[in-house]
Amino acid sequence: MTDPRKLLEELELALLDPSGRSDVSLLDRLVADEFVEVAASGRTFGKDEVLARLPLETGVSFRADDVSVNLLSPTVGLVTYTTTRTADGVAVSSRRCSIWRLAGDQWQMVYHQGTLA
Repeated sequence: MTDPRKLLEELELALLDPSGRSDVSLLDRLVADEFVEVAASGRTFGKDEVLARLPLETGVSFRADDVSVNLLSPTVGLVTYTTTRTADGVAVSSRRCSIWRLAGDQWQMVYHQGTLA
């Protein structure tokens, strides 16, 4: 059986990878219908906006550091880490957290927040 902490780390990093961000099918499977993201600006986004926006994103890369996964229950996980997002030659660091929930046999992200570091 796969360690859920390792799996959640892999899923989180897949959503930072350009190939994962451009894969609408993967995004639809990993992002819960009731998903909420709070951006560093304070603006909130839902799943529909993520599915519309991320696949069109180009020239953006992420480096994740200090990834930590805590299981809050057998079906809820909290992933925290720092990122450096580079776009158009400009690098911005942020602290991020995501809450994942196991729905049936599929982990889905239900909440994500990024705060400028």
